[in-house]
Amino acid sequence: MTTTDPPARLLDLTRSLRRAGRTATGVDRVELAYLSHLLTLETPLYGLARTALGYVLLDRAGLRAFCDRIQGKLAWGRADLLSRLPKGRQAAVMRAESDLRRLARQRCLPQGLVAMLRRNLPTGFAYLNLGHSNLTDRVLLGVKAAGGRISVLIHDVIPLEYPAYQRPGTVAPFRAKLDRVNLCADLVIYNSQDTRRRSEAQMRRPVPPAIVAHLGVDTPVPDAAALPPDLPPARPYVVCVGTIEPRKNHAFLLDLWQEMGRDAPMLLICGSRGWNNAAVFDRLDHLPLNGPVRECSGLSDRALAALVAGAAGAVFPSHAEGFGLPPAEALRLGTRVLCNDLPVLREVLGDKAVYAPLSDPYSWKRILEEWAANPPDPRAMATYQAPTWAEHFKTVLKLT
Repeated sequence: MTTTDPPARLLDLTRSLRRAGRTATGVDRVELAYLSHLLTLETPLYGLARTALGYVLLDRAGLRAFCDRIQGKLAWGRADLLSRLPKGRQAAVMRAESDLRRLARQRCLPQGLVAMLRRNLPTGFAYLNLGHSNLTDRVLLGVKAAGGRISVLIHDVIPLEYPAYQRPGTVAPFRAKLDRVNLCADLVIYNSQDTRRRSEAQMRRPVPPAIVAHLGVDTPVPDAAALPPDLPPARPYVVCVGTIEPRKNHAFLLDLWQEMGRDAPMLLICGSRGWNNAAVFDRLDHLPLNGPVRECSGLSDRALAALVAGAAGAVFPSHAEGFGLPPAEALRLGTRVLCNDLPVLREVLGDKAVYAPLSDPYSWKRILEEWAANPPDPRAMATYQAPTWAEHFKTVLKLT
């Protein structure tokens, strides 16, 4: 491991490119946090992204322009002819790829990657992959061949632990990515001790050198004016924030509210619909009008923060988490949190959350009814010390 700045850093932005135009998830925000922070440092910085037709290399000026577009400060440009050749892609991705080609310091076909890296980056550069994307043999072996060192941030290994919850066809590729990290990484960055333990249990020995650095917890400034006219509800309400996917376990909440009946506090399910969850989607599609459960999607970050800040509590019955950003953000907004008793949530949230196992729905109902009847004590939430990005980067960047 090195404790001095590398001669240059190469940040992989393939995930951010592929998710252009979508609502940012936790992993997307991690990639953006790194990009924003690294742009403030003096160490030479480059960006790499895999497009449909090859690789694009950005210098610092190109990265600033890309960052402005990801953050919505600038609009994406028009889609060029090359971006329109591959069929079936979203318009925002085509426009983003086109802009990257216009902003590129250099670009190449896949077989030209090593030569492009050698021409532009000094030996000993640090390659950072933060988004579980582009972890291919071509990239990892290409970085090695060009004289770079590889650091990879692992968010979780949930696809291997809970394969039934995943999109069809995604488990084997994830297994292959982890095997490549196991073989090629000079350093693995884990977002929690729990993720490290679970990930290394899935790896062959010897495992790569590793560090643990909790993610920074940033929350938008709440803006109640950004909410639609019918939100927030007039009666006490509880929020569940996160993509509606099987491991988030919305079915548990729907069952719970069905048992509590119409006198239950309102449940606002805030998140976009994911995958492999047809039964839950069907239940959401048939929610009764003016019933105690409502699906709220498409809210801006500031509107969602306002909704969470005004809630009687936030609930997270997930079967598994890699870190748990939404419950940490809820605590930071001063909202009470009730969650499944997972080791990673105890690691990140400490004693500031309330934990109840999924095997005890009675405790969930009792706590929620109590919260609906009693406003929170703001003093308890004010003592939550959320991890910061400053702490994260202090740990990580002295080694990458």
